[in-house]
Amino acid sequence: MRINKVVDLSVVVNAGTQVYPGDPLPQFTVHSTIEQDGFNLLSVSIGSQTGTHVDAPYHFDASAPKLDELPLERFIGPGVIVDARGVGARGRITWEHIAPVADQLETGSIVLLHTGWSEHYGTELYFDNPYLDAAACARLIGLGIRTFGIDAINIDETPDDTHPGEGFPVHHLIAAASGVISENLTNLAAIGFSRPVISLLPIAFEAADGAPVRAVAMHIEA
Repeated sequence: MRINKVVDLSVVVNAGTQVYPGDPLPQFTVHSTIEQDGFNLLSVSIGSQTGTHVDAPYHFDASAPKLDELPLERFIGPGVIVDARGVGARGRITWEHIAPVADQLETGSIVLLHTGWSEHYGTELYFDNPYLDAAACARLIGLGIRTFGIDAINIDETPDDTHPGEGFPVHHLIAAASGVISENLTNLAAIGFSRPVISLLPIAFEAADGAPVRAVAMHIEA
């Protein structure tokens, strides 16, 4: 086996990382330095949903599995890229967008919704993200899909004073199926090869609702 290419799908985590409204802001403080202590060490404070991350079912269902209760196989698998770049601000990603790649879907596939919205990362427009239609999500779950990703801050519509949203139906559907959601992906356009292997392995937080990940797509040749 040979890994021909690895594509980074992760945003950088630093003090300026954009977070979901109301979430903890990342804080990085120098704890030790080579000059004073003989080594460099950072003190890091972040929320569990900081940067590119995964949601465990527990994030929206207190009776559902926590992050450390999920099989690691849930975080690695063949990627299926859904091209939804034309839906626009607060656009709904429906089965019509998924249909062109439906023949690639199989149990264990990781569905990545490529909206192009990561280009707005760091701006207020980023919160007007496209989102997955609940009926399309239910259909994917029915086909055995348990891992979903999106290059936006939220797989559901992000509510604000003007747009109340729909109550996070996709989060609830995926949680009920013991599935995983990855948000704040980026660079999906750089996956220029077929059958990418996607890794969304999270930090091994105990009893958590989610954790940051270093998401990558790999071109693997047997």
